[in-house]
Amino acid sequence: MKLAVFDCDGTLIDGQASICEAMEIAFAAFDLPAPSRGNIRRAVGLSLPRAIRQLLPDSSEEQQHAMADAYKEAFRTARSEGRVAQPLFPGIEDLLRTLHGAGWTLGVATGMSDRGLAHCLADNGISDLFVTLQTADRHPSKPHPAMLEEALFEAGALPEEAVMIGDTGYDMQMATSAGTRAIGVDWGYHHPHELIAAGAEKVVETPAELLEYLQT
Repeated sequence: MKLAVFDCDGTLIDGQASICEAMEIAFAAFDLPAPSRGNIRRAVGLSLPRAIRQLLPDSSEEQQHAMADAYKEAFRTARSEGRVAQPLFPGIEDLLRTLHGAGWTLGVATGMSDRGLAHCLADNGISDLFVTLQTADRHPSKPHPAMLEEALFEAGALPEEAVMIGDTGYDMQMATSAGTRAIGVDWGYHHPHELIAAGAEKVVETPAELLEYLQT
């Protein structure tokens, strides 16, 4: 068994523009100044309420959930109007299809919703490549290990047979807690030194480098 579990946004896809726009709309709905786009990007990967708590530390739990609902509504509206852009990073599709063809089992563990992940994978034509999909709808926010532990269970893999691949320290911490390997990618939202500090055994610069590293 070789199981590779990927984070989605910031690792497989580049959805930062759509995320930032929806978060800005959610803050405006509560007459609050929007955080900087840099701070919004740093919260990507967390569940929505936890991301909002990070962006607005003094908010109540009730407000966090209300703002999360406003974010979801803004995102749904943007999708219905054809304004959501979530392209794969260059080289990602080749990476996934090569691993799949070589016998790897693939999964996703993401702070996105079930619906959002399904749309994203379908729009990019890669839904068929994954055997386990874990989202914030059914698990505590990263870095809690529940998503990755459920991915291991569904794939029938042991922790030592799996690797978590992501762009944030939350992904690396989740992997460490679940007992799997952790590999960081430097094209996402956290800096390489943060990924190493959070438990990454390596940080790769391109999907081609990631493929080479996994195959050796």
